[in-house]
Amino acid sequence: MGKPKSKKNNSMIEQEKEQRMEHSLYFDISPDQMPIIYASEYNITFGGLEKVHPFDAAKWHKVHTFLKEASIITDTSTVSPKEATDEDLMTVHPQSYLNKLKWSAYVAQVTEVPFVALFPNFLVQRKVLKPFRYQTGGTILAGKLALERNWAINIGGGFHHCSREQGGGFCVYADITLCIQFLLRRQMIQKAMIVDLDAHQGNGHERDFLNERNVYILDIYNGRIYPGDVFAKDAIKRCVELRHHTKDAEYLEKVDMHLEGALNEFQPDIIVYNAGTDILEGDPLGCLSITPKGIIERDEIVFRKAKERNIPIVMLTSGGYQHVTARVIADSIINLYHKGYLT
Repeated sequence: MGKPKSKKNNSMIEQEKEQRMEHSLYFDISPDQMPIIYASEYNITFGGLEKVHPFDAAKWHKVHTFLKEASIITDTSTVSPKEATDEDLMTVHPQSYLNKLKWSAYVAQVTEVPFVALFPNFLVQRKVLKPFRYQTGGTILAGKLALERNWAINIGGGFHHCSREQGGGFCVYADITLCIQFLLRRQMIQKAMIVDLDAHQGNGHERDFLNERNVYILDIYNGRIYPGDVFAKDAIKRCVELRHHTKDAEYLEKVDMHLEGALNEFQPDIIVYNAGTDILEGDPLGCLSITPKGIIERDEIVFRKAKERNIPIVMLTSGGYQHVTARVIADSIINLYHKGYLT
């Protein structure tokens, strides 16, 4: 006869739960704080060199400022994350990849800012990579907070072109993969859905979850632009490729229909929503024609469907390459707040 299985009492279960939650990037927030995550360290300032890239490196600061001006948040109600360390990053990234980031030339390639290659790596680590590590810490924390509050917004993150072993497209760390793996490995969730509505294919997290049955990926993107990763495409459970200059009516219909279909096929414990605004009309890299109103409606569709099914949702701001992008992101969050989705 085998030994009888011991029954776990409530205190043992709670203790195990607390152990799973213990981590430097995971911490509790006060009741008067909203799960909107931001730190001044998000912003990239590198002697003006950041201006040679089309990405607005001050976008995150602007969004935070607009939300404060709208009285949605204050400095004290905003949640400041901790910087992801190498140990944290190695939950997903091998040491060999982190070693590549010690070469300024490789960082220049990933961030698409050639001048970065000319600077000593200690400076690149502090001025370029540190902001990405803070934003990655914010995405990881957002996963925990979403489970507790039903939603969380990281004003940053969404580095969907970075996989375990390869960065690219201004994406240095695989924050989406890290967020989900932190939750899976601590048994805080069993299944996750990635809803990637950035204008570009999310080939990084797709490569990472290529053979994962417990991660469902819905990706709606312009199929005629970067990265065109055919190998990664096999991971997409519901793939919708758009044409150049797709407009609001067609786009919103497809978002609504395909997200509804995805949620009918797969019931996740959390949604990680990559809410890129490079779909905005006039964006030089997205090449789509969605209006600011269309982006606000898109985000409302996603949050409404999550709330209807009581699924926790993490929102990441991801791509967007116009100076008006920050205003659009802030207006969308303000709309979500006033419509009652951020409660």
